[in-house]
Amino acid sequence: AFMCPTTGIAASSQNGDIESGRPAASGTGKGECGRPCSFSWPAIRRVAAVTLRVLFVLSLLASLVALTWYFMGLMFVIQLSLVALVAYLAAGGGYRWFYVALKTAPRDLTGLFRYILFLLSVWKISRNNLSIGQIFRNNATKTPNKVCFIYEDKEWTMAEMEEFSNKMANLFRSHGYRKGDTVGLMLENRPEFVGIWLGLSKLGVITALINFNLRQNSLLHSINVAKCQAFIFGEEFTEAVKEISVNMAGVRLYSFAPGEPKLPRGDLNERQLSRLLAETSSTPPPIDDVGFHDKMLYIYTSGTTGLPKAAVITHARYVFLAGAISYLVWFKKSDRFYTPLPLYHTAGGAMSVGQAILYGCTVVIKKKFSASAYFSDIAKYNCTVAQYIGEMCRYLLATPPKPTDSQHKLRMVFGNGLRPQIWPEFVKRFNIRQVGEFYGATEGNANIVNIDSTVGAIGFVSRIIPAVYPVSVIKVDQLTGEPIRGPNGLCILCKPDEPGVFIGKIIPSNPARAYLGYVNEKESEKKIVYDVFSKGDSVFISGDLVSCDEFGYIYFKDRTGDTFRWKGENVSTSEVESIVSNLVDFKDCVVYGVEVPGNEGRAGMAAIVDKDLNINMNKLAEGVKKALPTYGRPIFVRIIHEMEMTGTYKMKKYDLQKEGFDPRKVSDQMYFLGPSGTYDILTPDVFNQIESGKIRL
Repeated sequence: AFMCPTTGIAASSQNGDIESGRPAASGTGKGECGRPCSFSWPAIRRVAAVTLRVLFVLSLLASLVALTWYFMGLMFVIQLSLVALVAYLAAGGGYRWFYVALKTAPRDLTGLFRYILFLLSVWKISRNNLSIGQIFRNNATKTPNKVCFIYEDKEWTMAEMEEFSNKMANLFRSHGYRKGDTVGLMLENRPEFVGIWLGLSKLGVITALINFNLRQNSLLHSINVAKCQAFIFGEEFTEAVKEISVNMAGVRLYSFAPGEPKLPRGDLNERQLSRLLAETSSTPPPIDDVGFHDKMLYIYTSGTTGLPKAAVITHARYVFLAGAISYLVWFKKSDRFYTPLPLYHTAGGAMSVGQAILYGCTVVIKKKFSASAYFSDIAKYNCTVAQYIGEMCRYLLATPPKPTDSQHKLRMVFGNGLRPQIWPEFVKRFNIRQVGEFYGATEGNANIVNIDSTVGAIGFVSRIIPAVYPVSVIKVDQLTGEPIRGPNGLCILCKPDEPGVFIGKIIPSNPARAYLGYVNEKESEKKIVYDVFSKGDSVFISGDLVSCDEFGYIYFKDRTGDTFRWKGENVSTSEVESIVSNLVDFKDCVVYGVEVPGNEGRAGMAAIVDKDLNINMNKLAEGVKKALPTYGRPIFVRIIHEMEMTGTYKMKKYDLQKEGFDPRKVSDQMYFLGPSGTYDILTPDVFNQIESGKIRL
């Protein structure tokens, strides 16, 4: 390449179509200004930079091959080389492939190197059949005085957490609980939350981590579906437990209150956990009977069937959830983590807390998210890594600028849902050096991560050696989420930038590719698609629409099916439909998500059939407030005269969803759940204020 000194535009003695990789006719050696180009210093620097890049890639490749050969054997290296060769031949072998390979090689080789290191660490844990309790005990023995958790300025050392979890194990062993039993846990964010499930895991008892926003039927269902023999709840949730206690016969109740032990309340006949723990020995219980592949947690997800579903988390799965993100974005043992996310979810409870459990890092736990305190806390506690969800980033940008925005030691944020539209502004204002955006499902086997901070990408797949991590994007009907198949009956891969559904190949013999699914096997089966790329194979289907560009970067597009996301939580339309229908005397009702300008996700909207217009909107508002968490309550209500049905008597909602909540387009009466908590008539003026952001949802 040569540089035209007049325009600064590079010219080449051989022009070509870079998109197709085909050379054009012989060039003139002139720049776009038409004058001869000289061999300038910028050109030399450019050539030198390319040369150094190639040498770096080659040296990295050689080192990787040597390391892979040493740890994985010659046959693995040969197989990997063959896969790369096949990928090259399948790509047509043109110049474009070389361009893509050169551009993505540093990313792919870095990712592969880190992934191999992670698999080696997992292999060591698996070989010794270590449980999470054993891993934490080993860490606590090595560094007993290392701070593992900070909560409201109180520090918990590794030794203190080990002692607390030992007390939990000894107490519940004395109460007759054994391996395979299940205990429900509903507690606000605090270190004891971790200590409780960690202690129970040492017995082999499975802890069901229950969303503390749930009430009534949803809460009772979550306890029943996990077959809980006992239920531990925070004292602040006593009233919620009272509402369902009549239907909890046979379930032992334990209440937890921090601070000084208190006498039992008596009205629920519950046992006071703090008092019992104060009287229990912290002698380490034997944990040899619990292994790497045993069940440890149930973490709930909301799906298209309505009520929360309990996903199975084994000790192995927990290691993958916490360990993969650690290796791939390259956390350090010296890092201090900050998480305001709920610990009953995978993101906060495994991906952040897991750094303390597995690697002895320090994690600052917040009771709940506060936009005004987020970066102040990070500076106060000297955190180097912070966690987010997309909604949080928007709230943070909405706060007035202040010195702590950039006066911190933060080197990285990680999470999911950071919108491309606000990504650049977010990292610039808050001085963020690296963003580790990840994507995955609690119950799934297909997790990906953005390791190089590419704006908007939720992760990547290698274009050079895609078989190393078998995830793909296949064509689907975007309304139903059903895979589209070719004449041979197999699924069809999407082309670059074509929206499709994200899938992960299931390999039962491989812990990294196994699909554990839900406690309910019928629900698990709904997430599996068979005969995808060959007869007899199977994949986990995420239900999320994504696209993959030519460089392998994957971008989130939307959610298929009925479930939508609002305020960082999944909302099941069928669950909300059932509750709303009951509140309006069993009238036909459909619920769907509608886009609101300036907000991530979709706000809930209910369309209710009411020919006589006699629905008591105050009763409806009170009912949804009592039965549903904040994020699950319909923000908008539309009163319609009739419901369009399918041939199989299913209510259609697609057209209603397209029409949205604009009173200029919809003639039906509509209501808006205002700040006062009541449903008020949605007027054009209110609509304009919502659209402009004057009324915040």
